[in-house]
Amino acid sequence: MPEFITQTHPAGYLLSTDPAQLDVTAIHRWLSEESYWARHIPRATVERAIANSLNFGVYAPDGRQAAFCRVVTDRATFAWLCDVFVLPEFRGHGLSKWLVQQMLAHPDLQNLRRHLLATFDAHSLYQRFGYTLLDRPDRWLEIKHPDPYPAHTPA
Repeated sequence: MPEFITQTHPAGYLLSTDPAQLDVTAIHRWLSEESYWARHIPRATVERAIANSLNFGVYAPDGRQAAFCRVVTDRATFAWLCDVFVLPEFRGHGLSKWLVQQMLAHPDLQNLRRHLLATFDAHSLYQRFGYTLLDRPDRWLEIKHPDPYPAHTPA
């Protein structure tokens, strides 16, 4: 059984890597309705992504899901940080910085060859933790599906 990490923020928020604590409904709602990268993502896809990732949930003092990120990793050579968000009502408390800091400190993510992420508008957040633009973007290839989760049309 994996060992889960818990940390407490000075403002009373709790971070946990225990996926059983995640509010999957809140996570799915935000990803499918508010994110620019996973709009219309099916709940089953979110559940499968969570089941196969190292997850970081941040919870308000009253227990509500406040923030989330997940890392796709082999825990030996590679980590991809994704699905990072702080719900609007919990912004302004430094949770995004704390969440990234705690993720990078996780024992399973040490001494990896590469950490990656993709962002449209949060470069300055991640650069303060050592992320940089790709050194050799000419070496990277992708298969891109620009609309993998089309809006469902009512039958």
